[in-house]
This record gives sequence, C-alpha cells and structure tokens, in this order.
Amino acid sequence: MVGLSVGEKHFIQGGIAQDLRTDGRRRLTYRPFNVETGVIPQANGSARVRLGGTDVIASVKAELGKPSPSQPDKGKGRGGEELSTELSGALQHCLLGGKSGAVGDMEVLTNVLGAGIDLSSLVVVEGKVCWDLYIDGLVVSSDGNLLDALGAAIKAALTNTGIPKVEVAVGASGDGLPEVDISDDEYLQFDTSGVPVIVTLTKVAQYHVGRHYIVDATLEEESQMSSAVSVSVSGQGRICGLIKRGGAGLDPSVILDMISVAKHKPLKKSHDYLGTPDITQPSSIQNSSWMQYLLYTNKLTELLE
Repeated sequence: MVGLSVGEKHFIQGGIAQDLRTDGRRRLTYRPFNVETGVIPQANGSARVRLGGTDVIASVKAELGKPSPSQPDKGKGRGGEELSTELSGALQHCLLGGKSGAVGDMEVLTNVLGAGIDLSSLVVVEGKVCWDLYIDGLVVSSDGNLLDALGAAIKAALTNTGIPKVEVAVGASGDGLPEVDISDDEYLQFDTSGVPVIVTLTKVAQYHVGRHYIVDATLEEESQMSSAVSVSVSGQGRICGLIKRGGAGLDPSVILDMISVAKHKPLKKSHDYLGTPDITQPSSIQNSSWMQYLLYTNKLTELLE
C-alpha cells in the first residue's frame, strides 16, 4: 500500500474536488501513453503499453492442440500472469480489494476480455486439432490503472498475433489425428473485433469530493479509493461487462454516469482519425493520449472485418 500523510491525502482529495489533480490533469483526463507491438520476436503476438508510470507487456503464443470434448468446434484460450513481488501488496489493496494479485487480476481480465475471443476461428479440424492460445501479462512497473493497461496490452497483442496457416493432409484417417503441415511463410490474422477495451472509473471516499470520480487513477489516487467500476466497451460502443471493486456502495445514478462516460469517451471521435497501420509489422505510437490509443485498437479491429 502507498503510505501517505494526512496532508497528502487531503491534497489529493481536494484536487479531485476542484478538478485539478496532483499531476495537473482534470478528473476525466488520461496520462500520455506509449504502445509498441511485436516487442517479443519469439511470440506469435506481443505488445507493450506504458501509461504514465505503469508499464506492462502482453504476449500471445499459439500451439496446436486438441479441442475439449465438450466443445469440439472451438479452440482454447488460456491466461497467466506474472506479478513482481514488490508490487503485489499495493495491487491487492488498490486494484483488487485485498484479493490475491495474480489470481484476482486474471479473473477480471478473463471475464471482460474472454467472451470477445471467437474460439471457433481457432479450429483446424473439428474435434481433433485446434490452436491453443496462451496469453501472458508481465507487470514491469505499476503507477495505477493497471487493469486498463493490461487489458489494452492484451488486445493489442491479440491484434498483432499471426497464426500460421495449416494444411491438413489429404486422405487422413477419420479416426486418428490428421497430419498437418504448418506454414512458415503464411499467417492468418487473429480476429479481435469482439475484444473490448476496459475503462476504469475510480471514486475517492471523502465528503468534499462529492459525486466526482476520475479516470486513469495513479497509485496514490488508488490508495484513497472507496470503490471503482471497470467497464468493458466494444468497438461499436456496446457495454460488454461491468465489474465493481471496493467495499463502499455507489449511488445508482453515479454508476449510470460512469457507464455513460466509459461508453462514449473513448469512442466519441471518428475511427478515421488514425491512419491505416501495418498490423503485421512491429510498430509503436508515442506521445499521444490514452483516448487516441483506444481509437487505435478499435481501428485495428475494423481492418480485420
């Protein structure tokens, strides 16, 4: 947990009440960000996101496997996460409300992102061969808003993922596993059109802050959190999921306001604001706003449709 004096706490709370946060931002303003894709050559897809002092890396590895007997027409996606030991205490208190960092964080990400992955597109031969996706996240450093950064890094890594083209041998046995030939030159782009972005809105528990809440909270601001709402929003502006953290209750009208902000703020500009990037090559965006990054990931999604 971040240790703050009484004066520092009042300074943070007063700044939020006056719409002037300690780093000069307004309540609904994001920090500058940097995003790079293709940062891990050995992975099928990868991305690194820096949001202020928060730095995370996500990677996707694809391996051939066998579909689950209960879902023979779908591939499999699996997630794991590594959290630095020195960060786990702060994450448990500020991000997960006391829950174990690695377990709780991946549960949240699985709930809000997993439903957006079309697992049927990973099937090579129904009931026999499919692609297994292994998604890993590494927290390099944390200065708040870790969930949004991890979710964005995973979405960017999935967008960057190339799955090798597979040819099934003609005349393969109907009972045994078919022979397959994995191409070294041809890759299929993973469809991330259904994968949402995550927007977290944080409420500080002090009477003079009133109904106000903030986006992209720093670690110090999260230490004063009474509750937070994480909303997952699709590229079409649909709400895909909502998770509340923290022990304090929220007025229903405040929650509706939070949902409205999460739904419209990242999508209020045209997707044509950004150019058409080459999603098969390593790339980066620097010195931009978090809103522009959300537009960038949704623009990449459009290119795959």
